Parts: sequence; structure tokens; C-alpha cells
Amino acid sequence: MHDEARTAPGLPLLLDAVLAVGTDLELRGTLQHIVDSAVELTGARYGALGVVDADGTRVTELYTAGLDEAAREFIGRLPDGHTGLLGILVQERRPLLVPEIGADVRSAGFPPGHPEMKSFVGVPVRVDRKVFGNLYLTDRADGTPFTPEVLSLLRVLAAQAGIAIGNARLYETARLREEWIQGAAAVTTAVLDGETTSDALMVVAAEARLLAKALAGIVLQPTGAGGMEIVAAATGPGEDAADLLGTEIEPGSPVLEQLLGGEPVFVDDSATDPRMTTSVRTRFGPSMLLPLQSGGELIGTLALPRGRGGAPYTGVERLLASQFASQAALAMVLAGGRDARERLAVFEDRDRIARDLHDLVVQRLFATEMMLESTRRRAAVGASGGGRAGAMDELLGQAVDELDSTIQEVRTAIFALQQPPADAPTTVRGKVLRETAGAAALLGFAPSVHFEGPVDALVHPPVDRQLVAALRGALAAAHRRPGVSAVRVRVEVGVALPDGREGVRLTVSDDGVGEDEGKGTTLTWQAPL
Repeated sequence: MHDEARTAPGLPLLLDAVLAVGTDLELRGTLQHIVDSAVELTGARYGALGVVDADGTRVTELYTAGLDEAAREFIGRLPDGHTGLLGILVQERRPLLVPEIGADVRSAGFPPGHPEMKSFVGVPVRVDRKVFGNLYLTDRADGTPFTPEVLSLLRVLAAQAGIAIGNARLYETARLREEWIQGAAAVTTAVLDGETTSDALMVVAAEARLLAKALAGIVLQPTGAGGMEIVAAATGPGEDAADLLGTEIEPGSPVLEQLLGGEPVFVDDSATDPRMTTSVRTRFGPSMLLPLQSGGELIGTLALPRGRGGAPYTGVERLLASQFASQAALAMVLAGGRDARERLAVFEDRDRIARDLHDLVVQRLFATEMMLESTRRRAAVGASGGGRAGAMDELLGQAVDELDSTIQEVRTAIFALQQPPADAPTTVRGKVLRETAGAAALLGFAPSVHFEGPVDALVHPPVDRQLVAALRGALAAAHRRPGVSAVRVRVEVGVALPDGREGVRLTVSDDGVGEDEGKGTTLTWQAPL
């Protein structure tokens, strides 16, 4: 009867506690609810939930009740779970009831500033049959020791807590997966919107850093010597990304060998891991180095280091980051391919200009030079050698010399244009010429293109992308109209818009049959600079 009288009042509290631990889907909130519910259920003064690492040998996080933040800071570092009663609970992984802590030989005492505690009860919390952490309580408020009945109630609560933690983990995994998917989509969108390769690398680094809650997001690419070099870095507040750029992983490094084999590298502490050899490793703690591959070839590495003493990456975070790296590698390949096409378009346009200069300008200049030379000779033969004839002969000679010099300069320019550009810029002109060249295959002829004003100097993102999109639509519309045999494209900068602002204007006209059955259609697009 006595046991029943003591146990029965705990049942309503147990039901309330069981309901309370499942009210929060966020993992940290769930863990704190578990501790608070356990303290309320048992009448304890102090409670704690120690989360252990993947091996179940070390406490990595501690959630407490009964201690304010000032007391937590005064106590200092977390218990390691290797010594004392907490160590017994971690090692043996079974419930533990100690009526008098000071009398138990297994007790290791308390650190300076820690509240004095007399009685102790603790139970492991399992999730999917694996120990997630340990729930322990000390000192009942009424001064009585913990009883086996209290231990039974706590075991039931721990079982329910395991279910609640499992649900919270599933929710957190789903939330993290959604965030990483959105981050990967943002990278792909940035590339398709026309970002340059360097911009795409920065987007990859910045998005990955935020998603991984890392101190820095770093992209490395192979060097000519066989190592890898940091080419893009995004850092949090207080960190200087410029200090990281140019840092190299030397050829033969253990980390590099693992990456070349297509394997990710996970490091618990960059500062002490012997595989890490870079000069900046001492600034970082837990890190992930993820290979960026295309067609089985390593095209780069995504590194995500956290600060010294930071939380190690979980298995879910490692998996999601690896999937993100695969998507980022595809985005880098797309960006590289687009840049190559734009360079090719610019080179083809340079080659066309060179041919036009050679076939048209130089030939006409040369013909004019021959005509002047012939005129000078006839004037010299027909004249009596007077002063006026000599002056005319001198003027004609100077004109011939100027034309000859001009021809040489044009030929030099032709030679320079015919050389492959080392790194052709992604210019507005190049984009416009690329679109018109692509339309020529559908139209059956090349549209004429005319630029007026410093287009490349004044048209900047996002106006350049809007202009290209408008041009693409206009060319597609011209292709659909019947009777089109000529298309004229004109890009002007510095034009006055209706609101008085300075802007850029695109005009695309053709000689096809329009909607009103008239001959010719003109489409105009304009935007402020």
C-alpha cells in the first residue's frame, strides 16, 4: 500500500511529461523540454541531458535545468563523460541510482564553483536502439533521496524522450535537406542567369558556408604543378577572405591524394590532423573537403571548415554537403562551357572583322593608293616642271605615303585580331553578336548589327541580361514572320528616355510581313542605365 501511495501521484505527472516532450519538433527545443519535464516529474533541483558523440564515449552537448546562465559559465567546460558517475553512466549504458553521492567510491567530486549535490539518478536515452545521451537528475527539492519508483518513472520518460528525439531528428533532417536543395538551386540559377565562372565559384562558396554553418566556404582548383589552390572564399564576420586566396595544397599531400581518388575528407580538427598541411589550417576546427568532379575528373574541391572548438559535422550534414558538391560541380561545368562559347563567339567575330578589313578596307585603300600614284606620275610627265607642278607632285606623294602607312597599320590590326584572345571578356557586344550569329542558322542569313556609343562601358548587369533576353525574343519573332530576308539590329547607349533619364535602346527591324499585312516590322526595347 505504501509503494502504491507513493507511485500513483506520479502517474498524472508522468503523462504530462510524456506529452510535453513531444510538443516541439525542433531538436534543441525537444532536448530542453525533456530536461525540464524530468525535473518537474521527479521534483529534482537540478537536471541535465548529456548528448554523446557517435561512438558513445564523450559528452558533446549538455542541456540543463536548475542552473542559470551565470552558473553555467562559472562552472566552465562540460564534463567529458570519462570520470565519476557520469562516466559510469556513459560506459555502462544502464540506469544508475545513487542515494548518497559523497559515499559512492565511483564519484569523482565536483569542479570549483559547482553546486553541492547529494543524491543522483540517471538513465540512458536511446534512439533507434542506440544511446543518444544520458538523462541525470540530482537532489530532490524536499530533501528525500531518489527511490526505485522515481527511477521507473524516469525510465518511462526516457523511452518517450527517445521517440520524441527521433521525430525531431527526422524533422530536422527534412528541413536541412530542403535548405541544401534550395542552396543548390540558387547556385544553378546564378549560373543560368549569366554569372561568370569566378562569380559562380563565389556563389558556391557563399551558399555552402551558410548552409553548413561554417566559418568559411572555400573553392580550390587544380594548379599546373599538380596541387590545388584556393580561388574563391566566402567568410563570416570578423574573417578576411583575402587571406585565404592563393593558399595551396602541395602535390603529394594525403588530403589531395584522397580527393584525387574521388573520396571526401572529413576532419575533426584541422589544426591537429596530420593530413592537413596548408598554412591556414591552424585557424580551423572540424572541416569537410568535398571533391568536385566532372566525368570522373577532379575539377575542384569545396572546403567547409568550422572554427576551433566548433561542433563536428553530423552524418546527415556530410551527406547533404556531398550531394550539394555534386550539384555545384555541374554548375561549374555549365559556367565553364558558357564562358568557352562566349570566348569562341568573340574570337569568331574578331576573325570576321579581320576578313572584312582585309577583303574590303585594305583592298580599297590599296586601289586608292595606286590611283594616286598613277595620277602623280601623269602629272609629272605632262607638266613643264614649274613650281605649281612640283607642289602638286609633293602633295600627291604625301597622300600616297599616308595611305601606305594606313595600309600597314590596318594589316597589323588584322594580324592582332586573328590571334586567339588569351581570355576574351564577356562583353555586351560579344553577347549580342553571339545571339545574332545563332539566329543566322535559323534565318538563313546573318542579321546586320550596329553599335552606337560605348556599349560595353555603360551597360552593366542586370540591364545587359535584360537586353540579351529582349534581343533573343525579337529575333525569334522575326524568324516566325513570313517574307523576312533582312534583319537589322541596332544597340545605342546614351539615348534620352521619355522620363529624361539616360538609357540604352535596342532596335530590331526586318522586312517581313507584319500583323497589319504591311511590309516590315520594328521592335524597340529600352531601359535606364
